[in-house]
Amino acid sequence: MKTIKLFDNLEISPIVQGFWRLNNWDMSNQDLLRFVEEAMDMGVTTFDHADVYGDYTCEALFGQIFKLKPGLREKMQLVTKCGIKMVSDKFPERKIKHYDTSYEHIIASVEQSLKNLQTDHIDLLLIHRPDPFMDPAETARAFEDLKSKGKVLNFGVSNFTRMQFEMLDWHFDWHLATNQVEISPYNLEHFQNGNIEFFLREEIRPMAWSPLSGGKIFKPEDERGIRIKNKLEEIAERIGLEDIEKVIYAWLLTHPAGIIPIVGTGKIERLKKAVQSVDIELTREQWFEIYVASMGHKVP
Repeated sequence: MKTIKLFDNLEISPIVQGFWRLNNWDMSNQDLLRFVEEAMDMGVTTFDHADVYGDYTCEALFGQIFKLKPGLREKMQLVTKCGIKMVSDKFPERKIKHYDTSYEHIIASVEQSLKNLQTDHIDLLLIHRPDPFMDPAETARAFEDLKSKGKVLNFGVSNFTRMQFEMLDWHFDWHLATNQVEISPYNLEHFQNGNIEFFLREEIRPMAWSPLSGGKIFKPEDERGIRIKNKLEEIAERIGLEDIEKVIYAWLLTHPAGIIPIVGTGKIERLKKAVQSVDIELTREQWFEIYVASMGHKVP
């Protein structure tokens, strides 16, 4: 697969592997290393994390593979996120889940992530959620200090609206690299809130989390889900695909915004389906068939 250039110092794979549920996969360190190496052999070299994943455990689990094969780190791109403070046994003083994008918290989070991931730098750091208490100048100052020290090479956001993105980007001396948002045939939010148009105008390549809607498309529980699944199955049969997963990934990858799906599976066979979808291009009409099935009505 061809890599995607987000910045001069950041090229990522067109499919990203995520590790939100890593602590549920029951993998030994050797199993995880094998999984990562197989992914990289397919061209998936970008791996997505967050400090809070697995109740603050998943980064450190992933970092163990570098004890087995230290040289692997320089061949991949590590993405992680910060800014959420979870209620956890690790932090008994916290009363409620909340957000923290202060200078001190971002710096501390990155230092912990570097330790967890057993690396000296993070290729891309994202603010995990919009923070209604954010001081963008303070957040940008943390970014600039981390960049000047080489601890984080690039920065972005996750789940931000256009206005929230522009607010932080304006305060940052460089530019934010991406916005990681939920996009799937089941979730059209960013086609409707102006984000997709913003991405296209600014030539920002968005990352799509939960591209398979957390499995809701495969076992629909409402009329909309049934409608989407039926349309996906119809198109899969029409273009000669064995299942709808590839149709879903193709629906994302075909879009001119250059959407980058994040695959959250621990099964190499399912990751392979996403990789194979890179070469599948839906027609404009097929793309709209899925879009219309999701909306439940014709376009105006």
